[in-house]
Amino acid sequence: MDLHKNTAHQNHWIIGSNSYWILRHHPYPSPLAGWLLLDSRRHISGFDQFDHRESNSWGYTIKKASKLVKNLTGCDRVYTISFGEAVRHLHLHLIPRFANDSSTESWLIADKYRLMQQKKISVPSEIRIKKLIKDGRTEVQKWSKDWQVY
Repeated sequence: MDLHKNTAHQNHWIIGSNSYWILRHHPYPSPLAGWLLLDSRRHISGFDQFDHRESNSWGYTIKKASKLVKNLTGCDRVYTISFGEAVRHLHLHLIPRFANDSSTESWLIADKYRLMQQKKISVPSEIRIKKLIKDGRTEVQKWSKDWQVY
């Protein structure tokens, strides 16, 4: 199944959204529990296409989403990556980095992703991911009245 073309499947993983952004968990299978995606609501392919309002809210939204990843996973850091190749729609990967797990270090995370796609590593259970989504929705609900949870 092409996850990027299956909107109903993508919506299943949404934690919250506002006028500009959609925050969701990486669809199952996911290389790590807590691997979130921040998508632009408007169809744009890069940061250079932000309008004034998107530009003003971007930093604050990344800050809140990064703190959410830390709160949900207990990770030490959060990596943020945006390639825009598989899908020409802006989405930022927010990836938990654990000091005690070298497979989450730097570019090794890309290897972990490839191994997941090849079904050569085990992935977090869908039950674990759904619990993170539920807990994430509870947190996002506290952000502001602008954020809708699902």
